[in-house]
Amino acid sequence: MSDIYINDWPPFSPQDQNRRRNVLEAARLMVNAAMTAPNAGGVPQVEAHIVHGYKEQMALARKMEEMASWNPVMDRLFKYEAVMVRESDCVLLFGDFRAAETPMDASCGGCGGRGDCSFVYERRTTALGQIDMTQPRRDVFVDGPLCTVRVGDLGFAMGAAVFMGHRLLVDTRPFATVGMAAKQLGYCPDSPIVVGVLVAALAKNPYVDINTDYHLHNQSKLIDSVRKQYSLARQAGADYRLSDPGYDRWRERVREKRQREAGGRPARPDQQDKEE
Repeated sequence: MSDIYINDWPPFSPQDQNRRRNVLEAARLMVNAAMTAPNAGGVPQVEAHIVHGYKEQMALARKMEEMASWNPVMDRLFKYEAVMVRESDCVLLFGDFRAAETPMDASCGGCGGRGDCSFVYERRTTALGQIDMTQPRRDVFVDGPLCTVRVGDLGFAMGAAVFMGHRLLVDTRPFATVGMAAKQLGYCPDSPIVVGVLVAALAKNPYVDINTDYHLHNQSKLIDSVRKQYSLARQAGADYRLSDPGYDRWRERVREKRQREAGGRPARPDQQDKEE
């Protein structure tokens, strides 16, 4: 019977891929929890994507970094959380496809307008009492206004997913920035609002204890800096066949040790040759 070796280093190596497959199983169960979470009216309204793999996660992270320049208020959040996307094992995306197109029509006034849902309907293109979402806006983070009841249902779905992740012993955290960038890339295409949930199973939770300037001071950047300094340092010295200061110092230490053991008398040449 073949064995399965698991280790988180190096990233995306066969042993790390084995670990990530475990996380994907947990992520699928988290989606199940979201799909079965309580919602108003008991009608289907949540769609989900599981994003995983180096290429896919890098594309999402780069989109977040691009969007950092769109709004100076959220600049830091987009940059820092893009690093977390790269460090995650996978990304869950949840959207509510009824939040704009089919409000709850509960006349609750939760959206901030009058208690007859007119706040939502008057700001959308409508025909025969139906909202037309065939041309959603792409120039905004969230295509509102939205039905507050539906958005609350999306919150229940995310909460159920995160709860399941906790029960399955994986680190998770929801991020609005991840969902905004994912929406721009076409994930959860029927939803006007998308939220991302990052998932990882690492020794250190990658979503807490975040340092300042995290987009510059993170594990990936530090490793790359070491690689650069190491390559430069190798080129600074002479060829080892002509000069090897480290080896020469070791030989000198051996001579000094033998002299101390001999009571301060210099070691004989034949002893030096044998020791070296």
